[in-house]
Amino acid sequence: MTNVLTQKLTLAEFLERPDLEESPAWEYVAGHIVQKPMPKFRHSLLQKRLLSAIDDPLGHYLALPELRCTFGNRSIVPDVVVIALERIQLNDLGEPQDSFTQAPDWAIEILSPDQSTNRVIDNLLHCLNHGSRLGWLVDPHDYSVLILNTQQEIKICRAEQSLPVLPEINVELTAQDVFGWLKLGKNG
Repeated sequence: MTNVLTQKLTLAEFLERPDLEESPAWEYVAGHIVQKPMPKFRHSLLQKRLLSAIDDPLGHYLALPELRCTFGNRSIVPDVVVIALERIQLNDLGEPQDSFTQAPDWAIEILSPDQSTNRVIDNLLHCLNHGSRLGWLVDPHDYSVLILNTQQEIKICRAEQSLPVLPEINVELTAQDVFGWLKLGKNG
């Protein structure tokens, strides 16, 4: 079950919490603290396969799991984020800064049974309103992917329907491909 703390905090107070990095992740939305549910097996498997399929071998983008993104007076932890390397702030050693304070280029959430669909969509819309170009809500119980982007209306993809990706990423996936990853066997 998703935990919601009713005490109102500022974003700065939230970011100073000693339990902030405990698992499962805590998010800050509209002054409230919300803990994401602990991922279960199917969720983790989809997350792993999405990361593997989307990560850019040419090094223009990074696909990362569970990265805290703090921007627009909100601090969220999407299941997968895709970020252009050119947007990542580096320190003097050429390593990435630990705090990511922008919207990712692409945010992917995998719906857990205990999550509020509207709360997850709200986070994806927040990303789009602050610079993200694409959002996916993967629903493993409905075998569908809700697509949100800045170019068109919301779309739901199922079965053989192609899933839109960022134009710079050379990946072709259908909803059937994504949910086919849940079938474990010799190649699982």
